Amino acid sequence: MKNKKGFTLIELMIVVAIIGILSAVAIPRFADMLEKAREGATKGNIGAIKSSISIYYGDQMGIWPDDLTTPHYANYMPVIPQVKVTCPHGNKLSGSSNVILMTQKSVDIGVASTDDGWRYFIDANNRGTGEFYVNNGQPDTRGLLYSRYGYE
Repeated sequence: MKNKKGFTLIELMIVVAIIGILSAVAIPRFADMLEKAREGATKGNIGAIKSSISIYYGDQMGIWPDDLTTPHYANYMPVIPQVKVTCPHGNKLSGSSNVILMTQKSVDIGVASTDDGWRYFIDANNRGTGEFYVNNGQPDTRGLLYSRYGYE
């Protein structure tokens, strides 16, 4: 009699089912970990940008920068980093590094048209303000609004 080697069909089906169950559990957790990492990177970027704005404010004797994309401001932050979050629970963000300059504060902080990226607010009448935040009012994985990053 020949010695048969190999797996039976039942054994292969059990292995495939186990792999399927493990994948169904692991993939969503992995995606959530990636988004949390992007949220951390965005918080780090906003901290760096706010620090550079504060340094500019100190160097310029209490004047906030008019525009964060000018060559003069590049001495403080050569490149504005991108928003890393992808907003998994709503409209997707594009990861833009564009900065929307606001001279009048909107009632809905974090929502400026349909553009995403960053939002920089300076009061045209009162130069004592300079606020910077993510241009999106949707919640992150913990329920914190993206526009509140840096203010929590």
